[in-house]
Amino acid sequence: MNTAVAQKVQVPDIAAQVTYAMRIMGISPIPRNYELFYEAYIGSNPKLTRELAALGSKATQEELDEIGAQYFGHHHGVTAMDGVHTRIVGELEGLLRLLRQEQTSLESYNRLLDETVVRITGKNATSMDLIRSVIGVLTEATGDTISQGKVMVENVAQKSLEMESVRKELDEYKRIASTDSLTQLANRRAFDDKLSAIYNSTMAHNVTGLILADIDHFKKINDTYGHPVGDKILASVGSVIRANVRKDILVARTGGEEFAMIIEGNNEEEVIAIAERVRVALEHTPFKNSKTGVNYGPITISLGLCMASSAEGPGELYSKADIALYCAKNGGRNRTMPFEDGMKKDFAKNWLIYRR
Repeated sequence: MNTAVAQKVQVPDIAAQVTYAMRIMGISPIPRNYELFYEAYIGSNPKLTRELAALGSKATQEELDEIGAQYFGHHHGVTAMDGVHTRIVGELEGLLRLLRQEQTSLESYNRLLDETVVRITGKNATSMDLIRSVIGVLTEATGDTISQGKVMVENVAQKSLEMESVRKELDEYKRIASTDSLTQLANRRAFDDKLSAIYNSTMAHNVTGLILADIDHFKKINDTYGHPVGDKILASVGSVIRANVRKDILVARTGGEEFAMIIEGNNEEEVIAIAERVRVALEHTPFKNSKTGVNYGPITISLGLCMASSAEGPGELYSKADIALYCAKNGGRNRTMPFEDGMKKDFAKNWLIYRR
């Protein structure tokens, strides 16, 4: 993103544009396809955009998945997650079968008890042989029921262990699906989910802030040193940001050279201090190739922020933070700017919740 040279244009409804393009091309509107076309539309990865365009209007699902697997590591988890879902269903069905068997066994035992009561209380229940017979039947039936119960407990325990294993596997796939493969930070999907949840409660608005950050002159870095070096710098910047904030702060790479932080539990002055700590730490971080001695630095970032209490919803919060980021870029870069009323509003981008 180069907000300093952004042009005043009418921001399109990206979701509608992406959905329309997919429909025209006959592309199945499934989540992983939507993500491909979304990323191609916003242009965060020109190479991805070119490869997707090269498929033309008759792209097969196999071709789309091949591109997805190349650029989005979590696409490998799509089929795997489907398989996990199937395994969970299978485990639950097996557990239900066990419970039904136990229910049938108990119902049979209850019927036997009822029949025994009738026989004992009947008029002909005077013979000691009959009583002994009844006691023998009850003893055997009770022993069988207890034995079956023990087996049932063991089977249920085993099913529980198997389902716990599947749950952990599913949690790992979810983590992968919410992680940016390059920086290992949260990705746009996770960021959008967190941003959309901020306004679910009105209690925390005064102590929740959004910081948007953008690496200064990143295009020049890519043009000068190449994209592989650019990728390493992106990963290093992500590491510096993550190392200089609390663990409970969501740090995400939201696209290209853009990063975001959602900070809960701090007022505006404290959020500004957090942003400044990150900015200064990055400014003093050396970016040098240990083998060749080439110095890629200094690397700096510009940051814009807005408190949730200054916006009516996630879209407005994102827009105002982006306006502040634009002002930081336009004001000389390598600085932090909180949103203020009166800032120029022609350059803010729309925020879109990630469509599953």
